[in-house]
This record gives sequence, C-alpha cells and structure tokens, in this order.
Amino acid sequence: MGPDGRDIRNGLDRLVAGTTGLKHDGRFHEPNLDGTAGDYISFESWEWPQGVGLYGLIKLWLFTGRDDLRQLVESWYGERIAAGLPQLNVNTTAPMLGLSVLWAKTRDPRWQPVLDDWANRVMAELGRTPEGGFEHHVSDKVNHDELWDDTLYMVALFLASYGQASGRRELVDEASRQFLVHTRYLADTHTGLWFHGWTFDGRHNFAEARWARGNAWITAGLLDLFDLADLDKPVKDFLQGILVAQVDALLSLQAPSGAWRTLLDDATSYEEISATAGIGYGLLKGYRLGLGTPAWRTAGLKALRVVMDNIDETGTVGNVSYGTRMGHDLQFYKDIPIQPTGYGQALAILCLSEGLQHVGAEGQAA
Repeated sequence: MGPDGRDIRNGLDRLVAGTTGLKHDGRFHEPNLDGTAGDYISFESWEWPQGVGLYGLIKLWLFTGRDDLRQLVESWYGERIAAGLPQLNVNTTAPMLGLSVLWAKTRDPRWQPVLDDWANRVMAELGRTPEGGFEHHVSDKVNHDELWDDTLYMVALFLASYGQASGRRELVDEASRQFLVHTRYLADTHTGLWFHGWTFDGRHNFAEARWARGNAWITAGLLDLFDLADLDKPVKDFLQGILVAQVDALLSLQAPSGAWRTLLDDATSYEEISATAGIGYGLLKGYRLGLGTPAWRTAGLKALRVVMDNIDETGTVGNVSYGTRMGHDLQFYKDIPIQPTGYGQALAILCLSEGLQHVGAEGQAA
C-alpha cells in the first residue's frame, strides 16, 4: 500500500511547523572564523541548513499557493537582510537560492539588488581550485584547493536559478562549469556514486567516502538544475547520463526499510533520513520527467514512506545526521551525531511534495 495523499498533506503541514521551530540548544559549539558564534540549527540564522530549509518552504509555496508560506519566507529574508548579511562563502550563499526562486516568481524589487550583488561577488571573490572549481570555503574553515559535493547545491544552483531568471547567461554558464568540474573529480567511475570530496593537495578523494547526503545533493541537485535553467544540450545530456549512472547504483543499495545508509555501501553504518529524502525526491521526480524506469518510482515511494515514518508529532524529522565535515577515514562518517536540522526538514518537504504528484485519484499511490 502506497502513501495516502491526506497523510502526505498532513505531514507537510507538520514539517513547516517543525522547520520554523528549530532552536539551537547549545549542544554544538562551532565559532566562525571571525569569532562570531556559528548557529547551524536555529531557523533565524543565515547559514546553509536554513538556506536549504527556506528553499524547501518556497518550493512548497509554489506547489500549494499557500500565502502564509510566502509571508513567512518574505519576512525571514526581510529581517535577515535588514540586520546585515554575513561574510561571503559557499555556505552563506545557500539562502540565495530560495531568494532567487522567490524573486523569479514575484519580481519583488526589494530582492534584485541583493541577488545581483551576491552573484557578482560569488563570481569575482569566491576561492577557486585548479580548473576553476569553487573551493569549499565555509564560515568556520577555508578548505583550500578542495571540491565538495555540497558546493553544487549551495552555490551552483543559485547561479543557475538567478542567471536564468535575470537573463544573465554568464551565471548559468558558470553553474554548468561547476557541475562539470565537480563531476570530473567527485563522480566515481567504478560505481557511479559520488565521493564526498577531492583535494588538489595530493590529488585524492580523502577517505573515498560514498557518503549518502553528498550523493543526495547530487541526485536532487541535478534534477532541480534541469528545472532552474536552460542548459546547453551537450551539458544537459552529459549530466543526465551521470544522474542515471548514479541512480542505478543507488537502487541496489536501498535498505529493506526504504532508507539509505550514511555510508551508502557500508552495511554497518546507520540509516540516514535526510539523504533518503533527497534521493527519494530525485527518484520520484526523475521518473515523472521520463528519465528513469519504474524501478525509480518504486524505490522513491519506499523512501517516501520511511521519511514519513520519521516525522514526529511536532513536525521534526528524526535520524538526520548533523553537518558533516570532510572525513579522512570512514569511521568519521559513522560517528556523526543525529540532530534535527533545516536541511533535514527541507529535503523531507521536497520528498513529500513530489510524492503528492504520484498519488492517484483515490489518494493512494497509483
């Protein structure tokens, strides 16, 4: 029996409440490089988990037309911008994706100067590796000469979205370039999965971790990239091939529960729900767009069910691994603590929203 449409809608309502109710309880102390306190949990903070969270809320607004969601996100951006934005890096760019999607729909003149300025600074100031990839600079560390999966979701999707919406083709082209450079160094030719990171200092993939959420950023990110911008045909065809190779590998690694493990190919690592939601979203969306086989949809619906089973009565998504730095051994990934986060909420919102498009007239998965 597939998920019930009413249950999915109820889950989405709870997810919104759970997202906006996130608060830092002091468990994690991660000061920024400039000495300010880092807050990767509270909804009010301008950081990458919240940025992904806002994107999820905006996508839900576009799907449902709920005016309360539009008011929520517009208030969030208005208050954060008025208070002053943080220093530019990969992760502080993440909230710009949602703002770009919001502006593309509303054309509210408040947002374009902020978007233009940030895009210009990304192009001119963000650190680069050899071959022009964006270095994974974040608020509390400069990861010199390193490429990470996460960068594509946090920066390249923003450039693609805003470039398309504003008519700035050079931004779309830069997004394409970033996906190509990252694919060259992070996609594992043996399995089709993606490694977490690459360093040009020694030229290696660190622990060669086939990390679940990093792969989810790619599965979900590639499908959203195709929506957000018109890519040149050879680039799109190439990236679609990369996506199919990755998903084919993911299908065989799905646990009986419907989840994926935090190390995809390590049966001793724990099942992780943010990655499961992102991958499930990608599988369902990819099938709907005609990119995959019925096996994509079957696996996506199994993932949707286990994601829904991990949403508690307050709308908080459980079994989400906390923000994950680059691991130099595989045990590092198994030891990442469990913590509700904005990206866990957002990836669940994306998964459930897509799931609604796969339920039949009777409210059951067709």
